[in-house]
Amino acid sequence: MAIMTQQISFMKMHGLGNDFVIVDSRGHGPVISPEIARGLGNRHLGVGFDQLAVINDSPQADVALIFFNADGSTAGACGNATRCVAQYEMQRLGRETLSLMTERGILHARQEGALVSVNMGQPLLAWDEVPLAREMETLHLPLEGEPTATGMGNPHCTFFVEDADAVDLQQLGPRFEHDPLFPERTNVQFVHMIGENRLRMRVWERGVGVTLASGSSSCATAVAAARLGLTGRRVEIQLDGGLIDIDWRDDGVWMTGATMHVFNGVLTVQFLESLQ
Repeated sequence: MAIMTQQISFMKMHGLGNDFVIVDSRGHGPVISPEIARGLGNRHLGVGFDQLAVINDSPQADVALIFFNADGSTAGACGNATRCVAQYEMQRLGRETLSLMTERGILHARQEGALVSVNMGQPLLAWDEVPLAREMETLHLPLEGEPTATGMGNPHCTFFVEDADAVDLQQLGPRFEHDPLFPERTNVQFVHMIGENRLRMRVWERGVGVTLASGSSSCATAVAAARLGLTGRRVEIQLDGGLIDIDWRDDGVWMTGATMHVFNGVLTVQFLESLQ
């Protein structure tokens, strides 16, 4: 058993209430294990977050990012955390653009006044790219409610309903997250129209639960709505935590919204040793 001998510094940030712990591991920074991530994610015994973002060095991009969910599992993509890290780095470097290496490849961010935009790449629409358990058409899945499947570097299952606010997320979220159709589990969204190119969305995040916002879920929902002919390719989505703008362009799905750097903190050796 390794003995922790040094504290770990971190930042707490959020994008529209989708909250993150961010650890800078560049150089000879700390190594974050799933056990540390799970302990940190506990809102009573740790710090609490929807995702943990670890910043690493990258020879191909300005920074590299690894994401953990609150249960210690890894998340291939996290749009709002990417925007938060991009905002922090652009402000630190005095720049208006940034490149970030993720499991999805290199993503590009830019400052948009007080907001931050990130290109999350092109959506993955084939069954084996989402991925699904077997070959099928992804626009209308063979599940109750005929949801749409979309890959954004992580899997998504989007239901269009009469009233998203009336949906019991605590009951339906885990049911569909763990459906056998999704071998890597899935994020689940419930959505209804509130105007032309305006959507109301609530989300259950894989490995987390109910969250106030989700960037990749917002991208997947916008793509699904456009594919179904419900909206154009640019939409405004009203989340529990605020508004986000999604624009599905020829070069990828751009998401734009607010970020907030809340505080900096230090994890003690005592806490870290308790997780070993």
